[in-house]
Amino acid sequence: MSLFNINPTKTASWKELIKHYEETKDVHMKSLFLEDSDRKDKMSLQFEDLNLDFSKNRMTEKTMNLLVELAKECELEDAIEKYFGGDKINETENRAVLHTALRNKDANPILVDGKDVMPEVNETLNKIEAFTEEVVNGSFKGYSGKSFTDVVNIGIGGSDLGPNMVVEGLHFYKNHLNTHFVSNIDGDHVAEVIKDLNPETTLFVIVSKTFTTQETLTNAETIKKWFLQSAKEDDIQYNFVAVSTNLEKVKNFGIDEKNIFTMWNWVGGRYSLWSAVGLSISLAIGFENFRKFLDGAYAMDQHFKKTDFSKNIPVIMALISIWYNNFFGSESEVVIPYTQYLQKLAPFLQQLSMESNGKSVDRNGEEVTYQTGNIIWGNTGTNVQHAFMQLVHQGTKLIPVDFIGFKESLHGNEDHHQKLMANFYAQAEALYAGKTAEEVHLDMKISGDEKKINHLLPFKVFNGNRPSNMFLIEKLDPRSLGSLISSYEHKTFVQGIIWNIYSFDQFGVELGKELANKLLIK
Repeated sequence: MSLFNINPTKTASWKELIKHYEETKDVHMKSLFLEDSDRKDKMSLQFEDLNLDFSKNRMTEKTMNLLVELAKECELEDAIEKYFGGDKINETENRAVLHTALRNKDANPILVDGKDVMPEVNETLNKIEAFTEEVVNGSFKGYSGKSFTDVVNIGIGGSDLGPNMVVEGLHFYKNHLNTHFVSNIDGDHVAEVIKDLNPETTLFVIVSKTFTTQETLTNAETIKKWFLQSAKEDDIQYNFVAVSTNLEKVKNFGIDEKNIFTMWNWVGGRYSLWSAVGLSISLAIGFENFRKFLDGAYAMDQHFKKTDFSKNIPVIMALISIWYNNFFGSESEVVIPYTQYLQKLAPFLQQLSMESNGKSVDRNGEEVTYQTGNIIWGNTGTNVQHAFMQLVHQGTKLIPVDFIGFKESLHGNEDHHQKLMANFYAQAEALYAGKTAEEVHLDMKISGDEKKINHLLPFKVFNGNRPSNMFLIEKLDPRSLGSLISSYEHKTFVQGIIWNIYSFDQFGVELGKELANKLLIK
């Protein structure tokens, strides 16, 4: 069944939100905290060991009630049911959207065109598990009989950004295999990756649904030529595997059919790291940890599917984002994880959000008259404080921030971690509270130079009232990262439903490729 086509700006709640925005847009968050000493508790949500504190936002209880009502008017509940149920909600491509099935642990069938997809999903998972075990324990060897020391993932977009981010993010849990990624068609990139590798002990994972993606196939052919300088054509079957649906092209490349892992057209590329696209993740951290990663995502799926909107973490994330994007006119959001392991989270979320919701045509095929997709950017921890946080604190743009912190240091260096987390809390506090002219004057008064004080005063004032969400998680592990990524996936979905757009096609990706091919033909 189709999604409802509802223009959000025509709903009663949207009109009420416009009025409410005008009434509250200049209210400072400090006054909201003064009015309600329980604000933090009321505006915090707990899921397993993840806590979301959204109290430092320019909103009241009424704001949230109106936003929840907006979600209801846009038939979000019906959309969630169709999303999980296998309905073809990716209507422009006539496909279901079922990345949630890839981590599903429920015994109930999930039907696409009347066929239960779960047997195939579980079969592929079993194949990933068996293959991972064989590579890690050394029983699956390269062409010369040596065990593998390195894995190279060859893909682009969703076949690279997701696995790359997770392998980096869970590096603490890695085994003896060293994992590398080749994505850009830039020849210097692939040359740098392979120059120090031993072809005898390197396993290559080619990830391409159609096995026709220009960047991936060009890089794969370049690596194949390099490999054949020391090996024979028949040796390709030992050192190359593929994740694809195009069996013929994969076999023509020289890959053994038993080393082909399937994909499905009901999984979009940027949502595919939970599938065999995540083979490099499983190889890097072991299948047991990969399973925990899937389990964390499944747990968040259940929370999203079953929890009332007012207590639902992905729904609240999406509604807050819509509040700033569509009423305050904020164009971007910053994501700042306070761990260096998640340095690739922002680029991953850029694709997840911007490729999904960067649309200017609604589900009726009509041009939208309101803002849709947000610009996502960010970096890690205290690095950002010496880079772009000046703009966030004192610039002319209102930029909401997601701070992501972890209570526990993985390597146990408490001195470093205490300083890191002090900055995590301080940045959110500084954005919210700012620093008044009176406070600045008091701090500078000890200098005794009144002329200097008056000169510098305006430059040192912080207006504050800058919004942020704070995610505090016990520690970075496979389960918690799975839950976190799943929450951002569902946030993206909710935004698309309310904006009345199709989030799961990406025709905007294709035009540049078509023109590039025409230029090559010339």
